[in-house]
Amino acid sequence: MAMRFPDTFLWGTATSAYQIEGAADVDGKGPSTWDTFCVQPGAIAHGDTGARACDHYHRYAEDVALMQSMGIQAYRFSVSWPRVMPTGRGEVNRAGLDFYDRLVDALCAAGIRPMVTLYHWDLPDALQRDIGGWAHRDIAPIFADYAEFMFKTLSDRVDLWITLNEPWCVVDGGYFNGVHAPGIKDRRLGYQVGHNLIRAHGAAVARFRSMSLDNAQIGFAVNTTFSYPATDTPADRAAAERAMLNFAGWFIEPMHFGDYPDVMRERLGSLLPTFTSEETASLRGGLDFLGLNYYFSDVVRHAPGEGEMELALIPQRDLPHTTMGWPITPDGLRLLLHWLAARYGLPIYITENGCALDDVADDAGRVDDPVRIRYLRDHIASVYAAVQSGVDVRGYFAWSLMDNFEWSLGYAKRFGLVRCDFETLQRTVKASGEWYAALIRANGLNPAARAESAV
Repeated sequence: MAMRFPDTFLWGTATSAYQIEGAADVDGKGPSTWDTFCVQPGAIAHGDTGARACDHYHRYAEDVALMQSMGIQAYRFSVSWPRVMPTGRGEVNRAGLDFYDRLVDALCAAGIRPMVTLYHWDLPDALQRDIGGWAHRDIAPIFADYAEFMFKTLSDRVDLWITLNEPWCVVDGGYFNGVHAPGIKDRRLGYQVGHNLIRAHGAAVARFRSMSLDNAQIGFAVNTTFSYPATDTPADRAAAERAMLNFAGWFIEPMHFGDYPDVMRERLGSLLPTFTSEETASLRGGLDFLGLNYYFSDVVRHAPGEGEMELALIPQRDLPHTTMGWPITPDGLRLLLHWLAARYGLPIYITENGCALDDVADDAGRVDDPVRIRYLRDHIASVYAAVQSGVDVRGYFAWSLMDNFEWSLGYAKRFGLVRCDFETLQRTVKASGEWYAALIRANGLNPAARAESAV
């Protein structure tokens, strides 16, 4: 029996500005923290930078036409804050703003629905230098000013908005471990940064709702795993629930309920800052939908004395892994969707899902990638199972449209449905991109077909 999705289900793909745009110092764009971080010796694998990336800034029309040829229905992209406001506040760079105007116009003309992410990690470097970036309380109203400007500019054509992409990664990579911009290692400061990211979301949502935009919705994109308990003991089941509240709940709970999960308050103590009563009121109910970025799930056991949460991860060595070292766990997506729906009751978009593989291109640049097809197929089947059992999932965005700059890993990891030759910048649709295009045409899967076949 074919797995057909609802007619209103949205099939898309996703990218981010710094990973594909290039044109790092073109047309008045200011430097971002990633521009600065990338030139630090040893920060990025192979000394790569996003200075050119896929040159989407100059090739956006080609990329939109490519998406149209694949039947992509929606495109999630991010705005580069320093391209629009080079110092993060004040004067607007008209040339940078015009780029996003042209991009949205091209998407609309192609019948592709835009979903705009306001912050996908590329903070204007001037804000980092001048006030310490996300560590400063004033970043929340500054971000809200930028967000309001973008709402006013694009809301006549854009009705799906995401404030922040993966704030957990901003904190964990940028402040706990120092492997992402701005490259700081300070755990207490990291929790303050997370707090200010949440405050910034709340401030931006307040501006958004004050504008009474017809039919427009706003959310944020969280990355998280589903935590399987290592055993069926009460201790391991409780540990798995703690793990999920400490990961997904860290950012969802304040944005939805107005404060951190109780287990985080109890165990982290003074590491977690406190919201004012006004902030709690503004945050509560601050999500019209939840964006979910899902790549894999964990197995967790109770580990007395190991950190505040007393958790330990069990390696899943018996499972296949992607080249990121992540286990392939498609059923975890189904279970996670149920967990999120039960706890928060929000509509959900899968805003990222995909895998990095060691792609091998033939002489024409084409990639036959059956493992990626199976990955997508199995995860989409999990989404279908969740939808069939009543979870309100409204769309799926494959990560990523094309191979791109993979942050501290440079260009070594390829996630794309489309191959980008980083020497020539030639785009070539992979077998997985052709498969995804066929899936969109069919609006579903045929479980009887081989993984390599279209639907």
